[in-house]
Amino acid sequence: MQAKRIIPCLDVKDGRVVKGVGFNNLRDAGDPAEAAGIYEEAGADEIVFLDICASVENRRTMFDLVKETAKAVSIPLIAGGGAACLEDIDALLRAGADKVSVNSAAVKNPKLICEAAELYGSQHIVVAVDARLKKGTDCWEVYINGGRTNMGIDVLKWCKTAAELGAGEILLTGIDADGGRRGYDIALTAKIAEAVDIPVIASGGAGSKEDFYEVLTKGKADAALAASLFHYGELSIRDLKAYLSSMGVNVNI
Repeated sequence: MQAKRIIPCLDVKDGRVVKGVGFNNLRDAGDPAEAAGIYEEAGADEIVFLDICASVENRRTMFDLVKETAKAVSIPLIAGGGAACLEDIDALLRAGADKVSVNSAAVKNPKLICEAAELYGSQHIVVAVDARLKKGTDCWEVYINGGRTNMGIDVLKWCKTAAELGAGEILLTGIDADGGRRGYDIALTAKIAEAVDIPVIASGGAGSKEDFYEVLTKGKADAALAASLFHYGELSIRDLKAYLSSMGVNVNI
């Protein structure tokens, strides 16, 4: 069985790591390259770097900052935010990213996924999906532009499509849970993990060691991503992995 991964997320705005609640009320959490290096030493399996305002501001990702962050670590770096075309994906890979996360651009132009997968290999393409529960239903809808724009697309259908088009992984964020620290959206994560045959990275809502255990077991996620718990020193990755291992979860210690 492949080991479950623990992935700190660096949400970057104006060159700094930030963290908020439900994609709002952002607080400064440090320098991206410095934070990435600290997380590698702490036992992180991968790092996610997301330029969270690039799509909204209709600009490209900060490639120089990605390059600095990539130089600071030897573990895989997933970079995204504003990757709108093949040229952007190529630039991020050349900047040192091991994988590129596409979100808004892929929803608007699904062909981008298959073109990128054919050129660079599915293992380098991660499709990020931001999901919010539709009121009065048990279905989730796809949001883009940093969770601001509802596309009216069923999340389950979109994730299946992304996998069929060649995505290597799904980075799934439950917007309703994000930043709330009351646990991941287990129902959402499990539904997607059961529907696709590619790894699912769960994101949004981690508040305790138990939340990671639940999403990696009941939620069937292949990896769990978190930000504020790690950024503000409330939980160490090594302690988390020791706990997960004691609970029978296969992790890299």
